[in-house]
Amino acid sequence: MSVKKKPLVVVTRKLPDSIETRMRELFDARLNLDDTPMTAEQIADAARSADILVPTVTDLIREDVINHPDCKLRMIANFGNGVDNIDVAAAHARGITVTNTPKVLTEDTADMTMALILAVPRRLIEGASILTEGKQHWAGWSPTWMLGHRIGGKRLGIIGMGRIGQAVARRARAFGLQIHYHNRRPVAPVIADELGATYWESLDQMLARMDIISVNCPHTPATFHLLSARRLKLIRKEAYVVNTARGEVIDEDTLIKLIEAGEIGGAALDVYEHEPAVNPKLVRLARAGKVALLPHMGSATIEGRVEMGEKVIINIRTFLDNHKPPDRVLPSML
Repeated sequence: MSVKKKPLVVVTRKLPDSIETRMRELFDARLNLDDTPMTAEQIADAARSADILVPTVTDLIREDVINHPDCKLRMIANFGNGVDNIDVAAAHARGITVTNTPKVLTEDTADMTMALILAVPRRLIEGASILTEGKQHWAGWSPTWMLGHRIGGKRLGIIGMGRIGQAVARRARAFGLQIHYHNRRPVAPVIADELGATYWESLDQMLARMDIISVNCPHTPATFHLLSARRLKLIRKEAYVVNTARGEVIDEDTLIKLIEAGEIGGAALDVYEHEPAVNPKLVRLARAGKVALLPHMGSATIEGRVEMGEKVIINIRTFLDNHKPPDRVLPSML
């Protein structure tokens, strides 16, 4: 009796050991054991040989790769929630199924967002560096040294009131922040009541009134530079911006100029417009205590990464069983 050939699954980055082991059991899995990012040509080669590609949010799966005459892909099972790294429309037109891993990283990302909301006004990273980097001698507690600002009673404006935005709002409300939000449409009344949230149809009007701005929307063509130069200039001088979503949502160059000029109070960023490159001007602002910078670690928990991998496997197995994967992404959803 012939043995059914396993599909070739190419994984672009190293995943948790338990996930890689299960993939080897189920599929003809080609793993990236040293975690070296694949080049554009290596991704194109994988698309010409694999049945299924498992990229991450940093791997660009472009139209030219998808529409190449020798592309063999039947499925792109993204290891990540955001799919702005994939030309979903081109894949759909070619009959390639695209999936992602939603609902897994909500709480982890919201935790990190709350940490960054605290980081700038309380000068957390600036204070920690005094002890670890030896910039100055710490003489002990003083009534007037390293003073920051309390966040209780301040207005938090959330851009994007999806799962993550709502999770941020729940945490922020527990810290005494007043919740405001801008979204394509208002959330259900029961959620708005639970969060005590005020809806702003006009993003411009909300930005001009907030003490803290938290970016929690996905990156799509419609949200590229949603915080444009014009909109950034609406933000109050004492306010600051937190971004744990995607760097492309903010006009980073203008944000830097406004912080340097004292026109915006500061920023706390986990994502950057040109990742993995970080603008040297942002680094200088961080050293001056004007911004807090993290290396895209908002969703970086062991539990979250394992759950993401489990979702990828479920999507692939469901697809191979000729059923609709639970996390299929269609162009109309973006």
